[in-house]
Amino acid sequence: MGFVEKRDVYRPSTGEAPFRIDELFFSRTDKRGVIKSANYIFKRVSGYEWDELLGVPHKLIRHADMPKGVFWLFWEALNNGQPIGAYVKNKAKDGLYYWVFAIALPFNDGFLSVRLKPTSKILGVIEKEYETLLKAEQADKLTPEQSAAILLTQLATLGFENYAAFSSDALMQEFSARDKGMGNPVNPAQTKFNKMTAAAVSLKSETEALTVGFDAISTVPTNMRIIAARLEPSGGAISSLSQNYWEMSEEMSRWFQNYVSGTGSNFSAIGHTLVISQFYCGAARLLQESAEKFSGERRSLGGLDAEKEKANMHDVAATFIEKARLGLTQVAHEAEHILRAIAMMRRFTLGLSSTRVMCNIESARLPSGGGSLVDVIDQLEQFQGNLVGQLDRIETHGHCILENASTLLTKDSRVVIRH
Repeated sequence: MGFVEKRDVYRPSTGEAPFRIDELFFSRTDKRGVIKSANYIFKRVSGYEWDELLGVPHKLIRHADMPKGVFWLFWEALNNGQPIGAYVKNKAKDGLYYWVFAIALPFNDGFLSVRLKPTSKILGVIEKEYETLLKAEQADKLTPEQSAAILLTQLATLGFENYAAFSSDALMQEFSARDKGMGNPVNPAQTKFNKMTAAAVSLKSETEALTVGFDAISTVPTNMRIIAARLEPSGGAISSLSQNYWEMSEEMSRWFQNYVSGTGSNFSAIGHTLVISQFYCGAARLLQESAEKFSGERRSLGGLDAEKEKANMHDVAATFIEKARLGLTQVAHEAEHILRAIAMMRRFTLGLSSTRVMCNIESARLPSGGGSLVDVIDQLEQFQGNLVGQLDRIETHGHCILENASTLLTKDSRVVIRH
């Protein structure tokens, strides 16, 4: 392979442009995407001179391998005032390519972006997804919006509920791979987010299973009344007890639906809030590191004011940290709500258990032929055993979320994002 020397950096004649794992890109544009500021890393890796970069649309470095749907998602978020993260393949002036994981956000009358070198396993997955999506765009003449919809569907098959969940998870995985590659210790804040995210996923699974359990048991008390009617006089003890059991289980199911499993419940907001808070923390960390790297710039920045750009990034990072703190406060509040809800569910369960035991006692007094009634009561016992186990697990997940969110909520905001 031939090499072309440019100042103190050697570049291959083909393939990937030199871009180290410890380096970060920075650029700021106006609302039309015209580059107003950048750091030396951006200039060096892209291969352009300052007069070729500044005042030029950012699409100057766009690579033909990039699907239009990705940029549709990018601009949809930015135009709605939201930050976003994405894998992007760029093209340097000399034809070399380089991948970045970019976070971009609205800033004043334009946009600000910081990019790191992706080194996690996700990049390989994304390369294949982009390749497939690009072929679909070309073969089916898809609009950017249609392409974006396909990408979201593909991400869903990979386990991501929406694009925000994907970009938040990708940013954290890139940080993990980058820290490992640079020999840095594991970031404690990231570990806590990982624990909370895993707990939130398990919490959702357990609450969904509980809903299924309530649906499955809904007809059992009715069956019990029908059987009891054949075995005891009208209005007998078991018929009355089974009616009470049915009423209590229905009340418990309605309460659970309203306050726990419903789409508008507080529980359902935990996962989304964690995703957003985690992304804000990661973005703040990236902005702060990029700002600090400006202090080490020894090259000309094309007449740009490095101190002003550093201040801009620190200001945005502080805003993101505050948003993350607000999100974590909400998460902690909802975790407390979970624990209160579990206490309420246990009281419901105690009432069900008492009624079931009384049914069992009364069934033993019936004449022969009550075997089928015993079978139904056994179903109730199995349901309640599953219920208690599910409540225990939900409570454990709630404690995990509360403890980790509370640890991150510290007066020293740096603890949220730094080692």
